[in-house]
Amino acid sequence: MAKKRIMVCVTQQKACEKLLVRANSLKGSETDEVHIVHVIKDNWKYFGNLKESDALEFLFDISSKFGTDMHVFKAMDIVDKLSEFAKDNKIDVIVMGQSKEVKKDQNMIYRLRNNINRDIEFNIVELDDI
Repeated sequence: MAKKRIMVCVTQQKACEKLLVRANSLKGSETDEVHIVHVIKDNWKYFGNLKESDALEFLFDISSKFGTDMHVFKAMDIVDKLSEFAKDNKIDVIVMGQSKEVKKDQNMIYRLRNNINRDIEFNIVELDDI
């Protein structure tokens, strides 16, 4: 059976552990890969009141706890960077938290699905679960 590659898109500290638990539940074998991916928009502080270094340390600790790879990028276009990572790493499944945005042009899940030019499963964790 082919190795499954799972990408976990994290944006907020409180949700990342639950998203990672979901991603690990999708693994079918020990050879399957889970990648935590966080993209910081240039000039944004994406972790709210936390210092960026504290937030990155938290992500690193969670990543280490689950034995996953962690990737942190800075980019002007978050959707393009996530799409590029998914393509370059031959991602099969993307795990994300449910978007609070109602408008399609603001909804990260909708925008990412439209930007990726191949069939990838999206596994969305409901807001109630986060």
